[in-house]
Amino acid sequence: NSVDKFNELRSKYENFIFDSFSIEELENSYKITYNFEIEGLTKFNPYIEIDKKYLNEINDSVKYFLFHIGLIELISYYKCATPKNIIIKAGYLNDDQIKFFKKLYYYGLGEFLYVNNIDIDIDSFISITCIHPREDVKIEKKELNGILIPIGGGKDSCVSLEILGSDDNACFMINPKQVMFDCIEKSGYDIDSVIVKRVIDKKLIELNDLGYLNGHTPFSSLVAFTSYLMAYLIGKKYIALSNEGSANESTVLNTKINHQYSKTFEFENDFNNYTKKYFDIDIKYFSFLRPLSELQIAMLFSNYKKYHKVFKSCNVGSKSIPWKWCCKCAKCLFVYIILSPFLYKDDLVDIFKTDLYDDKELLTIFKELIGDALTKPFECVGTTKEVRFSVSYVINKLKNSNIELPYLLKYYDDNYELYEDDLLNEFNLENNLDDEFISILRKELEKCIKEL
Repeated sequence: NSVDKFNELRSKYENFIFDSFSIEELENSYKITYNFEIEGLTKFNPYIEIDKKYLNEINDSVKYFLFHIGLIELISYYKCATPKNIIIKAGYLNDDQIKFFKKLYYYGLGEFLYVNNIDIDIDSFISITCIHPREDVKIEKKELNGILIPIGGGKDSCVSLEILGSDDNACFMINPKQVMFDCIEKSGYDIDSVIVKRVIDKKLIELNDLGYLNGHTPFSSLVAFTSYLMAYLIGKKYIALSNEGSANESTVLNTKINHQYSKTFEFENDFNNYTKKYFDIDIKYFSFLRPLSELQIAMLFSNYKKYHKVFKSCNVGSKSIPWKWCCKCAKCLFVYIILSPFLYKDDLVDIFKTDLYDDKELLTIFKELIGDALTKPFECVGTTKEVRFSVSYVINKLKNSNIELPYLLKYYDDNYELYEDDLLNEFNLENNLDDEFISILRKELEKCIKEL
């Protein structure tokens, strides 16, 4: 029982310590090692590496950014025993900063708590104490231009690459896979992207194998702080994420439990407020695709055929070499569904090598995606109404052409009402885009709708 395990581990291991971090100069890079400890259990020493072509000197500004990356990196190690106290020795945080991280840890681990059946409020969950002497770090100002675009290899970042163009812009990746390079190459960007290497301490995996607590962590918050440092080092003014408006929908209905918490507009705003206050430099972190839904992004992507054979989103398939679509998980089915109004059937089968609408084994996942379950799948998937729209759109299309419905579409048609609302013309005004970016995005959306 994971609740018993949670209580047992917390009573046994009371303190998690972020002790320090060290910086080692290698031939071509700097290696930053973080020193964490669960008191009484073990020490962890994960590290990141940054190439010297981006980082040529270690000063107080850089150390301050690196300390913040450690504050996110620790989440993966903290969660295996979830001690009540987090003690920060590696750098200084005031009460307001502690409040920011406390919220991020709690909601960023929301799925982890839910899946492990742990029902606990934010104050009972965690106490953060900083025992580093007070220090005020002034980040050195520098001239900033252009955009840093984090790349994941899926359709969303391909859409951002395609629309934003490569003038004065650069791509950013943590531990890139070949698929990401392939997407960048198709977009015409310089393949020599901004890369950070991240290495997890093997002791964490050993503890997971021994039955210590495990689960989802807010990886996008690591992307946020790491991309911020890299944007600063190479002088970029914007960090343009590819998180869509749909990421704001909770995974567990009527709660704040969201697999994509660190992709939400709420986190984006919290992060911008934090960086403005405590870094005080003119770098803006925003999601370029926030005004759009997954459905609209899929519509745009369906026109960018050069990416269709190379993009990948399946997390199961990402563990194989080469990265492939497993065609059995929620992510594969969701991407298939959301692209289906625009690419069904031949083009989609060409990408996935099978018609997922005809797979009876996917029925349970299908019901979760359309909202006929207590939770959506714990994956980066769009809203239930987008899924219902896509399914209904294809059903109407096939019926009008007198084509027999495949299994999942027939199941939907027999058991649910077809979705009528038009979702293709929406534009989410809750976003952090400057006017120039709104104008570029609106233009591309309108052009695409006209061509439909």
